[in-house]
Amino acid sequence: MSGFYKRVLQALSRPLTPTSRVLVLLAALLVAGSVFFPLWHMTFVAQQYPEGLGATHPDVRAVYDEIETPKRYVEKISFGCCGDDGFNRALDEVLPGVTVADRQIVVAGIEAHVCVMQTVLELLRAGSEVHVCWECVSGRGREYRAHALDRMAQAGAVITNHESVAFEWARTKDHDAFRAMNRLLREGQLEE
Repeated sequence: MSGFYKRVLQALSRPLTPTSRVLVLLAALLVAGSVFFPLWHMTFVAQQYPEGLGATHPDVRAVYDEIETPKRYVEKISFGCCGDDGFNRALDEVLPGVTVADRQIVVAGIEAHVCVMQTVLELLRAGSEVHVCWECVSGRGREYRAHALDRMAQAGAVITNHESVAFEWARTKDHDAFRAMNRLLREGQLEE
């Protein structure tokens, strides 16, 4: 993949449910996994109106702060990231010379039916290839999330998961980072 975009979680204003705990863990693993493939991946945190909605979840932010791969933090007020000039400038800055059509972008975050969906639709309209990790997005409820994922898929997004993304990044078990990545992925196994 030529670029990695991370639409990271904002802090939840209510106690974490079992589902949201899994979401935070998987989003953090997705950010951490990008470290193994630094030549191809840039990590973005796009924060929607932090003064009113709160900060990025501390567990995700801690992983983001520790990684040394190219990264950008953008505060925004538009629901979709592409509606914010700061995001577009940062994307061009970390991917110089990569055309919009050559960008492969992985998206995760909240809310699936608002910020995530608008970002995905905007990126697709611009001509980028967009992958959405279904287990790394959440919404107001199951129906909102399910319909948002359906709409993004109908628009042309690839609905995938964090493990598939990581294995595509590695391509082979002989990749230098495979063992470390595989250990990290085992931490984020979903329960049946």
